[in-house]
Amino acid sequence: MTDAVQRAAQVLSEHRASIDRLDAILVYTLGERFKHTQAVGKLKAEHDLPPSDPTREAGQIARLEDLAKRADLDPEFAKKFLNFIIAEVIQHHKTIADKT
Repeated sequence: MTDAVQRAAQVLSEHRASIDRLDAILVYTLGERFKHTQAVGKLKAEHDLPPSDPTREAGQIARLEDLAKRADLDPEFAKKFLNFIIAEVIQHHKTIADKT
């Protein structure tokens, strides 16, 4: 292996280690987020509130799109990501409501 290839392999390894750490941060952050959304779902179910809040969801999507732009992240990707999370949360809220 040439020195350039060895250096590239080292840089690749460093990037991958950073990606692995960031993936762990994302998973733990999502875990913490879902703990709170589960609590919200229980509260909504106890008070017979609807599982979704379209006004809040629209505001959150707009806020995340703005954050994505400032973070140099594709806003459409951020929007898709948040829509996926919101859909999952709503499903959890419906499941919680069905159990009460």
